[in-house]
Amino acid sequence: MNIIDARKMNAAEIAALLKKKAFDETELSPGVQAACDRMWGEHLTAAQIVDRIVAGVRSGGDKWLLHFTNTIDRAGLTAETLRVTEKEFDEARTLVDPKVIDSITRAIMNVKKFHEEQLPRSWFSNRAYGSIVGQKVSPLDSVGIYVPGGTAAYPSSVIMNAVPAKVAGVPRIVMAAPPGKDGKLNPYVLVTAEKIGITEIYKMGGAQAIAALAFGTETVPKVNKITGPGNIFVTLAKKAVYGHVDIDMLAGPSEILIVADDSANPVYLAADLLSQAEHDPLASAILITDSDRIAKAVAAEIEVQLKELP
Repeated sequence: MNIIDARKMNAAEIAALLKKKAFDETELSPGVQAACDRMWGEHLTAAQIVDRIVAGVRSGGDKWLLHFTNTIDRAGLTAETLRVTEKEFDEARTLVDPKVIDSITRAIMNVKKFHEEQLPRSWFSNRAYGSIVGQKVSPLDSVGIYVPGGTAAYPSSVIMNAVPAKVAGVPRIVMAAPPGKDGKLNPYVLVTAEKIGITEIYKMGGAQAIAALAFGTETVPKVNKITGPGNIFVTLAKKAVYGHVDIDMLAGPSEILIVADDSANPVYLAADLLSQAEHDPLASAILITDSDRIAKAVAAEIEVQLKELP
């Protein structure tokens, strides 16, 4: 965490410090850029990489989906092992902490109740001369939800994307999440999905997963809409496929800005900053405070909490 004393800066310097490039202008970190250069054999921007991946999966289906999945995630998957099996669900249930699952179950119920109350309703009204006006609200036939991975596991992303689709009555909900090098998904992500009723899950991530959901492959049938957050490659891929398929929004990289005075708790501030910083190396976590004590205490607390994070 860098501490910057804005009292020593003018307005122009502060504005420049807070200015951020648009997501499609963002430069990759040196480590990620170097890995991409090795993979492609030339220097490409994130947008150029995504365009090639999307075009490859669109034209080549499973062949290029598996190529990119196994090259990037080193998962060693085949068309036969791309989809999560019942055996993998069984194994996941044995690996989770029941107390954590209880908390996840409560979260599912809370989110479900909220969206049930939010659900738009169809309505019709008779007007003069026999005319009828109204609005018919119908669920989409299929939705693909993207659950990020890599830097951390996000059962919360499963809940926030899958539960609204379930409440809306979407008959086919597909989930995609990047696999580990062992070719498996995080057990908490799997168990959360199962509790919501999502069983069509594919072990694929990044731009290749978005392309597969948008255009379909021999193994992955296409969907009507794609939702869910992701890194810069996922966001650019959603931008690239929009129009062929609907999307929710272009989300990320994550940002959080906290304004705190001397009465704030450094432990809570550090936890809030880390909750967003863990999403992506390009995430921005900013604290503005008029207290030297708070700034130093939060910086120290971040180091403490970092040691406890997986």
